[in-house]
Amino acid sequence: MKDILRSVDHAVLNFTKPNIFLIPLFVVVLLIMISVYDIYIQQVLLNNQILPIPITTKVNSYPLLKNTNPPEISAKAAIIMDKDSSVVLFSKNPNLRFSPASTTKIMTALTALEYFDLTDILTVKSTGIEGSVIGLSEGERMTFGDLLYAMLLPSANDAAFVIAQNFPGGEKAFIDKMNENTRRLHLYNMHFEDPAGLLDYEDYASPIDLARLASISLDNKTLSQIVATKRKIISDIDGVNIYDISNLNKLLGAYGVNGVKTGFTDEAGGVLITSKVEKDHTLIIVVLRSDDRFSDTLRLIDFISGNINYLTIRP
Repeated sequence: MKDILRSVDHAVLNFTKPNIFLIPLFVVVLLIMISVYDIYIQQVLLNNQILPIPITTKVNSYPLLKNTNPPEISAKAAIIMDKDSSVVLFSKNPNLRFSPASTTKIMTALTALEYFDLTDILTVKSTGIEGSVIGLSEGERMTFGDLLYAMLLPSANDAAFVIAQNFPGGEKAFIDKMNENTRRLHLYNMHFEDPAGLLDYEDYASPIDLARLASISLDNKTLSQIVATKRKIISDIDGVNIYDISNLNKLLGAYGVNGVKTGFTDEAGGVLITSKVEKDHTLIIVVLRSDDRFSDTLRLIDFISGNINYLTIRP
């Protein structure tokens, strides 16, 4: 038994002695690993550090109404929104869906401007469009810019369809793009099935989404200039057919009004989106399904004129 124990002790001694010499090596390797990890962590922190932003952020003034008693209007839905802050100052059924009628053409214009240049030549592919038209003939060619004026001033439905039909993939692809843009712009209570707003039971928009769409359109210099135009003479590219067109917005140029778009069908009733400038601030007014869109809008203009205090929030 003593011989066996001596053999075991000898074996253990022979096993542990060499490992004692490995301890310093293990410590060195461990220190190297810690050092490498420390360098890695420092690099990660360096890459993710928050650096000072070399720009200043604009803080928009916050609008507040002095008198909060709005007038009676015939419109089934309406909204007043401050453009810069997106603050809603007055609303009536702001999230209900209504037929937008020809205010659809704001989205038609925005969608088309993503693809066409103003000098692009578009061809009239079909005629017989119902409602408001300027009387384009099949095969007639016009610049995209002139078609925009025709679509947005006298609200020409035939001009809207020419634009859609000249889009790659045709009218269906264009309408798909319009609806893609509603989602991209987070206008979830808005949908279109035609480029002119003729399909009352399939096209829809809420007052708040129309106000937001108008706000976006006014940021486009081309659109803001067109919707502020009272009268324009346009023609086909050969100068044979000349059209003297006028804006249907009776309020344009008065009360600080500089846009945006009219709309009407029997189902939609009177529709009007208005932009009004007051003391360097732009206000957007929407009325839907109105018995008298201009009279209702004037009442709302009178209600907000001189009735807003702007509070400046200091950063």
